[in-house]
Amino acid sequence: MAHITLAGILWLQGFPDQAMRMTEGTVDDAAAIDHPISLTYTLAQVACPIALYTGNLPAAERFVKLLLDRAARHTKDLWTPWGLCFRGVLLIKQGDLRGGAKVLEAALGELPDNAFHMRYIPFLGELADGLGHAGETAKGLTVIDKAINQSDRTEERWCIAELLRIKGAIALTGHQAVVVAEEYFHASLDWARRQNVLAWELRTATSLAKLWNDQGRTGDAIELLAPIYNRFTEGFETADLKTARSLLNDLARI
Repeated sequence: MAHITLAGILWLQGFPDQAMRMTEGTVDDAAAIDHPISLTYTLAQVACPIALYTGNLPAAERFVKLLLDRAARHTKDLWTPWGLCFRGVLLIKQGDLRGGAKVLEAALGELPDNAFHMRYIPFLGELADGLGHAGETAKGLTVIDKAINQSDRTEERWCIAELLRIKGAIALTGHQAVVVAEEYFHASLDWARRQNVLAWELRTATSLAKLWNDQGRTGDAIELLAPIYNRFTEGFETADLKTARSLLNDLARI
């Protein structure tokens, strides 16, 4: 459990390679002791989310399959909905936006109403993001508002910066989109900086830099994104850093 927590912290702090190495090691350790609950817990709490966060979709697919297999054999009622939630997120990231959103929404409905699930709020964020990219703006906004409200109510704010970024991204398709989206992006950056969460800060800075570039504010976009990207010392082949680097290269050519 200590390694699970540390791997999550490492990713949030901006050390995705270390987080993934610790994740792989923790999965191997749990498998080596042949303790079903330890392995299932490791897969659900750290292996699936870290692989998805880093954009390592082959690893995510392997971990999700293993989680569902273990859940079917040992703790079906408890862990199968979690595994299906991760499968839905994986499908979304593989490009099946509507199919993934459908799987994720159905799996969230299977989670017990009164149970605490650390991943429930970020799952709502992933669902909203998928719906937004699929063009279901109104439904996406409803879901992300539910996630933000629940985060406020429970004070579970470790992912609030990402929720605000997602709301800004969905807002870009609505009325007064640019003004509203920019407000949410700035709020997201404020939370990420107060919490020292470099991973969320990079995601939001990339979203805001894209918006500013579309407005012709290329210099401001570079000034925002480049210093944040340059604070990273590893993880340059992970999804978020590759996206940021590609955007910076495009901005430099304008």
